[in-house]
Amino acid sequence: MAKGLKGKSLGAWIFLIGVVLAIILGLFSANLSSSIQGIVLAILIIIGLVIGFMNVSGGETQKFLVSSVILVIVSAMGGNAIPSGMIGGYITAILNSLLILFVPATIIVALKSIFAIARS
Repeated sequence: MAKGLKGKSLGAWIFLIGVVLAIILGLFSANLSSSIQGIVLAILIIIGLVIGFMNVSGGETQKFLVSSVILVIVSAMGGNAIPSGMIGGYITAILNSLLILFVPATIIVALKSIFAIARS
């Protein structure tokens, strides 16, 4: 992993920025124009890809995949199960934004894991 100042990893900061951006997008998605929403969603996808490529090393792969698959399943099912209302709409939007962030990361890490297994 790339190391930044004081031992903090760049990947950890990118991960944190992605999660915060997903939450902010979920909270304010109703007030954003569709073009701005599209740009932010594209940024979330790119951040998800970066997380998958640079944030997970060989020893962390299994933990990441289990955690991210659980998060993706719970976000997808939770977004469908929560009734839309004043708060339910915000929670559903946040969960959908987290899906957009974590699905690309999970796919990249899973593919890296499959290629590692195939090489051995």
